[in-house]
Amino acid sequence: MVSSSVRATTLMAKILHLTSPDQQEFELSAFNTIGRHPDNTIQILDRIISKEHAQIQRMPDGRFLLRDLGSLNGTYVGGDRVGERLLTDGDEISMGGTRLAFVGADRPEQIGRVTIAPGIAESYIQQRIAANDTRDFLPEREITDVAHLRRDYEKLRLGLELARSIGTELDLDKLLPKIIDKSLQLLGADRGVILMRDTHGEYVPRYMKQKDGRDDSIVLSRTVIGEVISQRAAVLSSDASMDERFSGAHSIIMQGIRSTMTVPLLVGEELLGLMHLDSQIATNAFTEKDLQVFTGIAAQAAVAIENARLAKKIEVEAHTRAQFQRLIPPKVVEQVMSGELTIERGGRLHEITMLFADIRGFTGMSEKSDPQEIVRMLNQYFEVMVDILFKHDGTLDKFVGDEIIGLFGAPIDLVDAPRKAVACAIEMQRALREFNRSRITAGLEPIQIGIGINSGIVVTGAIGSSKALQYTAIGDAMNVASRLCSVAKAGDIIVSSATLAATGDEFDARALPPVALKGKSDLLQVFNVVATRASSTWSEVTSP
Repeated sequence: MVSSSVRATTLMAKILHLTSPDQQEFELSAFNTIGRHPDNTIQILDRIISKEHAQIQRMPDGRFLLRDLGSLNGTYVGGDRVGERLLTDGDEISMGGTRLAFVGADRPEQIGRVTIAPGIAESYIQQRIAANDTRDFLPEREITDVAHLRRDYEKLRLGLELARSIGTELDLDKLLPKIIDKSLQLLGADRGVILMRDTHGEYVPRYMKQKDGRDDSIVLSRTVIGEVISQRAAVLSSDASMDERFSGAHSIIMQGIRSTMTVPLLVGEELLGLMHLDSQIATNAFTEKDLQVFTGIAAQAAVAIENARLAKKIEVEAHTRAQFQRLIPPKVVEQVMSGELTIERGGRLHEITMLFADIRGFTGMSEKSDPQEIVRMLNQYFEVMVDILFKHDGTLDKFVGDEIIGLFGAPIDLVDAPRKAVACAIEMQRALREFNRSRITAGLEPIQIGIGINSGIVVTGAIGSSKALQYTAIGDAMNVASRLCSVAKAGDIIVSSATLAATGDEFDARALPPVALKGKSDLLQVFNVVATRASSTWSEVTSP
């Protein structure tokens, strides 16, 4: 589908530093600070500016609010001193001897001036070349005329220049300008546009440039675009402004376009997008030979674009895999990456088991130990405990200081989540004994942990902002698990009656006096797991 009118994607809102030698640009996030101190989002080295001079905050409606932070010399917008001011695109901000400009998020890029319009007759198309008709080079023994040899040489020269220009660029936002720049240079065109297929399957302008720096609007022919898309063909358009046959093509005539070329960006059978060049200076500026060259450029460009897309995909997948590997067992990571398992944003309601493990006496230990030693100890301890968590199909929810929070039954369902959680807790306590032996040998203080486990219905999913998401669980059952952990003494595994009942008779547990939990009106029956049925008591793990 080709849209009749296309509006380009918008720029990020940004601040331009007009008085800096290179006119620095700062993209604005949800909350930004401006001042002399290096901790500011936007550091301005101006002695008249305060260390923390002003802030710019994105409001819920997407607009940005500038707020002066009580600076001595003030913040000015358009020459007026302000305390607070909603910024509009183009506002000039003055602080001390510094001038800044606000570029709003609603300012369209130059490609916003590209429109795909109806009204161009089918006869407007002068020449078509199938995308796979690239006129391969003849073997040397079959070359019979110098003109053919010169044509092949020129194609090789242009292809080499393009390859040098774009061959190693894997950033799509940098690649597209290079493709258009080189195309304008090699083919002598005045203007160029690249359209790319979006997530809705429509072809929309992604980059546009005019050779002379002007910012005229460009109207593309829907007929020509449709021909390129449907036939996968390169199209050369004739001199519309001089030919009376095109008197109905008002949009083309008004622009005075004398010659255009539009070619597909194909990788195999996949149409990534289109490239368009036009000339407003010379009648019949482009020939069939130019169309052949442009088709070759498009073939190279399409491969480069696909490489950039694949590189970005690999980068995102690698980052995603690394993030998931820190949270969930490796086999679950593979399910997520293959698409067999999805991480819901917004959450879903279901029953899981939650494990909280906390180091006892950690505050006192921190006060009398070197901070670097505490960090080293925590990293070593977490390494051991997370391995055990993953071994029992648990998911790492998060670390909170010295506390580990694990989930069983999310994001992948486990029919025996309570049993796995308790078995995990037992192995954690056992592993801690070996961990402490190494610490004692090294002359370090042993550590002890208490564990609380509860089962219940919670909401799980990816929760957070558009910039940072975290997979977690939220609900009363989660709070109960946390409070059971606070009840647990060194070496204890305190479980709720719901969790113990779901494990059958696999574990020996001692009933403890009902406990009052903060925020609960009723006392809660709890148990301390002391052994598995198939083994002797493991209470010795609590001793060094």
